[in-house]
Amino acid sequence: MGLQSWLRELGFPGFASFSTAELVTEGIDGSHLTAIVTGTTSGIGKETVRVLALRGVTVVMTARCTEKGRQVKESLLKENPTAKLHLMEMDLSSINSIISFARSFYGANLPLNILINNAGIFGCPFQLSDDGVELQFATNYLGHFLLTNLLLDKLKSTAKETGVEGRIVNVSSIAHRFALSSTMELDKINDPSNYHRYGAYIRSKLAILLHASELSKLLKEEACNVTINSLHPGIIPTNILRNNTYFDSTVMFFIKPILKNVAQGASTICYIALHPKLKGISGKYYAADCNEISASKYASDEKLSKRLWDFSQELIGNIMKPI
Repeated sequence: MGLQSWLRELGFPGFASFSTAELVTEGIDGSHLTAIVTGTTSGIGKETVRVLALRGVTVVMTARCTEKGRQVKESLLKENPTAKLHLMEMDLSSINSIISFARSFYGANLPLNILINNAGIFGCPFQLSDDGVELQFATNYLGHFLLTNLLLDKLKSTAKETGVEGRIVNVSSIAHRFALSSTMELDKINDPSNYHRYGAYIRSKLAILLHASELSKLLKEEACNVTINSLHPGIIPTNILRNNTYFDSTVMFFIKPILKNVAQGASTICYIALHPKLKGISGKYYAADCNEISASKYASDEKLSKRLWDFSQELIGNIMKPI
């Protein structure tokens, strides 16, 4: 009996932490689907685009740097000439850029079945976005919060017109488990004296889980055919570590045995996006081996998720007033 068969016998979906995105989507036909993926110029975002396209999905790639995005798109098309890829510019730290992207996407008259909120930065020195929001919170969480809200109508209408379930995939991190009671002190997000580069990353990834929890509840109340789930992709040495030489050289030495490569790191993303076993499942958190697990107590705090939702709407509203 092979390992995948043995895992199925134990009640697991048949995948493990070393399973690749190609393996977990084997045999799935996505030719009727359209997906948006953020953060596609490297790492697991690029691999997610490659595998979705391999399964026939029409993929809209978003990139902050369009020249780099064009190079990645060309490399993917060289490998798979039949891939259906579109490239659109978007900077997730900028409210204006996200709104501009959403307008352009609606103008393209494309359907939308899958939204994958993947883009992120890690452990950068304190910096405010052009909108005046701490950069990791702005890029990893707030930008995806706004993007998802702007695209919800398209996800809902596509699901209604086609009868195919819409899916939102939020890429979080196991790092959210290191959150403290003070992590979500929202009034201190932009305070440089309260800033810790890794604490800010933890906050942003906890916020992503809270967003999924609150939105899942709202979608269920509305009874629309759209789901949202979150995941930890595993620990993958990608460009996200570019601001952290010490972390890269020292910590990586100790965690090397549990590292995943990019092909493995994209597996749970692609599993949630495409696998039929997840039909109707929403508001869950998945590990790097495609199995559902429990999130931290803070990620499961309904009062906190509602408070963050209201705070995010108010913050974006205040930013947009002068526009």
